[in-house]
Amino acid sequence: MAYPGSKGWYVQKLKDLGVNRHPTERKRIELYKMYVVRNLYLELTNKK
Repeated sequence: MAYPGSKGWYVQKLKDLGVNRHPTERKRIELYKMYVVRNLYLELTNKK
């Protein structure tokens, strides 16, 4: 289990939501820096 707030935690939460790739660039989310993954997670969770 990753520490809450770490990059691995955000990646795991995104995968739980069914997001394995970046929506526009189509690369795996593991390849992005932490701030990109965090912003993607926040955007997806605020829409719901």
